[in-house]
Amino acid sequence: MQLRKSAHTVYKTQYHIVFVKKYRRKILVKGVSQYLKQLFQEIGKFRPDVEFIEIGCDKDHVPLYMVIPPKYAVSDIVKAMKANTAKKLKAKFAFLEKIYWGTDSIWSTGFFVSTVGADEQTIKNYVKWQGQEDFGQAQLEL
Repeated sequence: MQLRKSAHTVYKTQYHIVFVKKYRRKILVKGVSQYLKQLFQEIGKFRPDVEFIEIGCDKDHVPLYMVIPPKYAVSDIVKAMKANTAKKLKAKFAFLEKIYWGTDSIWSTGFFVSTVGADEQTIKNYVKWQGQEDFGQAQLEL
Protein backbone atom coordinates (compact mmCIF):
# COMPACT_ATOMS: atom_id res chain seq x y z
CA MET A 1 0.00 0.00 0.00
CA GLN A 2 1.26 3.45 -0.87
CA LEU A 3 1.73 6.38 1.47
CA ARG A 4 -1.04 8.95 1.50
CA LYS A 5 -0.70 12.70 1.87
CA SER A 6 -2.86 15.46 3.25
CA ALA A 7 -2.10 19.09 4.16
CA HIS A 8 0.97 18.64 6.36
CA THR A 9 0.84 14.91 6.94
CA VAL A 10 2.12 11.77 5.27
CA TYR A 11 0.42 8.65 6.60
CA LYS A 12 -0.14 4.94 6.21
CA THR A 13 -2.82 4.32 8.83
CA GLN A 14 -4.45 0.99 8.11
CA TYR A 15 -6.89 -0.63 10.50
CA HIS A 16 -8.52 -4.00 11.00
CA ILE A 17 -11.94 -3.24 12.49
CA VAL A 18 -14.62 -5.71 13.58
CA PHE A 19 -18.05 -4.96 14.92
CA VAL A 20 -20.76 -7.45 15.77
CA LYS A 21 -24.53 -7.63 15.56
CA LYS A 22 -26.54 -6.97 18.68
CA TYR A 23 -27.30 -10.27 20.44
CA ARG A 24 -25.03 -11.95 17.85
CA ARG A 25 -28.07 -12.51 15.64
CA LYS A 26 -27.11 -14.19 12.37
CA ILE A 27 -28.92 -11.77 10.06
CA LEU A 28 -26.22 -10.92 7.52
CA VAL A 29 -27.52 -13.29 4.88
CA LYS A 30 -26.60 -12.83 1.22
CA GLY A 31 -28.93 -9.96 0.28
CA VAL A 32 -28.39 -8.05 3.52
CA SER A 33 -24.62 -8.40 3.37
CA GLN A 34 -24.50 -7.24 -0.27
CA TYR A 35 -26.55 -4.16 0.60
CA LEU A 36 -24.34 -3.50 3.65
CA LYS A 37 -21.23 -3.57 1.44
CA GLN A 38 -22.90 -1.02 -0.87
CA LEU A 39 -23.60 1.22 2.12
CA PHE A 40 -19.95 1.09 3.15
CA GLN A 41 -18.89 2.07 -0.37
CA GLU A 42 -21.27 5.06 -0.24
CA ILE A 43 -19.39 6.40 2.77
CA GLY A 44 -16.67 7.37 0.29
CA LYS A 45 -18.98 10.06 -1.07
CA PHE A 46 -19.04 11.84 2.27
CA ARG A 47 -15.51 11.01 3.43
CA PRO A 48 -13.46 10.47 0.26
CA ASP A 49 -10.21 10.08 2.22
CA VAL A 50 -11.58 7.08 4.18
CA GLU A 51 -10.85 4.00 2.09
CA PHE A 52 -12.18 0.46 2.38
CA ILE A 53 -9.53 -2.01 1.22
CA GLU A 54 -11.54 -5.14 2.07
CA ILE A 55 -15.08 -5.55 3.36
CA GLY A 56 -16.10 -8.88 4.80
CA CYS A 57 -19.44 -10.07 6.13
CA ASP A 58 -20.07 -13.05 8.33
CA LYS A 59 -23.56 -13.87 9.52
CA ASP A 60 -23.08 -12.11 12.88
CA HIS A 61 -20.12 -9.75 12.48
CA VAL A 62 -18.40 -7.47 9.98
CA PRO A 63 -14.61 -7.45 9.56
CA LEU A 64 -13.14 -4.45 7.72
CA TYR A 65 -9.66 -3.61 6.46
CA MET A 66 -9.52 0.12 5.87
CA VAL A 67 -7.52 3.33 5.82
CA ILE A 68 -8.60 6.15 8.11
CA PRO A 69 -6.60 9.39 7.95
CA PRO A 70 -5.05 10.59 11.22
CA LYS A 71 -7.29 13.68 11.26
CA TYR A 72 -10.24 11.43 12.20
CA ALA A 73 -10.70 9.44 15.38
CA VAL A 74 -11.28 5.78 14.56
CA SER A 75 -14.11 5.66 17.09
CA ASP A 76 -15.90 8.57 15.38
CA ILE A 77 -15.71 6.87 11.97
CA VAL A 78 -16.97 3.55 13.38
CA LYS A 79 -19.77 5.32 15.26
CA ALA A 80 -20.89 7.05 12.05
CA MET A 81 -20.69 3.82 10.03
CA LYS A 82 -22.73 1.88 12.59
CA ALA A 83 -25.40 4.59 12.94
CA ASN A 84 -25.88 5.15 9.21
CA THR A 85 -25.87 1.49 8.22
CA ALA A 86 -28.27 0.50 11.02
CA LYS A 87 -30.81 3.11 10.00
CA LYS A 88 -30.66 2.21 6.31
CA LEU A 89 -30.68 -1.57 6.89
CA LYS A 90 -33.76 -1.34 9.12
CA ALA A 91 -35.51 0.85 6.53
CA LYS A 92 -34.78 -1.58 3.69
CA PHE A 93 -35.34 -4.92 5.47
CA ALA A 94 -38.58 -5.02 7.48
CA PHE A 95 -37.64 -8.23 9.32
CA LEU A 96 -34.87 -6.32 11.14
CA GLU A 97 -37.44 -4.04 12.75
CA LYS A 98 -39.14 -7.12 14.22
CA ILE A 99 -35.86 -8.53 15.55
CA TYR A 100 -34.53 -5.25 16.93
CA TRP A 101 -37.76 -3.57 18.09
CA GLY A 102 -37.38 -0.87 20.69
CA THR A 103 -33.83 0.02 19.73
CA ASP A 104 -32.31 2.21 17.05
CA SER A 105 -29.27 0.07 16.44
CA ILE A 106 -28.65 -3.42 15.15
CA TRP A 107 -24.98 -3.28 16.22
CA SER A 108 -23.53 -4.19 19.61
CA THR A 109 -21.85 -1.49 21.62
CA GLY A 110 -18.12 -1.28 21.09
CA PHE A 111 -15.86 -2.73 18.44
CA PHE A 112 -12.44 -4.31 17.89
CA VAL A 113 -9.66 -2.31 16.23
CA SER A 114 -6.06 -3.16 15.47
CA THR A 115 -3.50 -1.33 13.40
CA VAL A 116 -2.01 -3.05 10.38
CA GLY A 117 1.52 -2.31 9.28
CA ALA A 118 5.18 -2.99 9.89
CA ASP A 119 5.94 -5.66 12.44
CA GLU A 120 7.21 -4.81 15.92
CA GLN A 121 10.84 -5.80 15.30
CA THR A 122 11.10 -3.58 12.21
CA ILE A 123 9.86 -0.58 14.18
CA LYS A 124 12.22 -1.34 17.12
CA ASN A 125 15.19 -1.50 14.76
CA TYR A 126 14.18 1.71 13.02
CA VAL A 127 13.89 3.61 16.30
CA LYS A 128 17.08 2.07 17.71
CA TRP A 129 19.26 3.03 14.77
CA GLN A 130 18.02 6.59 14.33
CA GLY A 131 20.85 9.07 14.77
CA GLN A 132 23.50 6.38 14.31
CA GLU A 133 26.09 6.48 11.56
CA ASP A 134 24.49 6.45 8.13
CA PHE A 135 26.37 3.79 6.21
CA GLY A 136 26.91 4.43 2.52
CA GLN A 137 27.24 8.21 2.74
CA ALA A 138 30.57 10.00 2.78
CA GLN A 139 31.49 11.99 5.87
CA LEU A 140 32.09 15.64 5.06
CA GLU A 141 34.78 17.51 6.93
CA LEU A 142 34.28 21.20 7.53
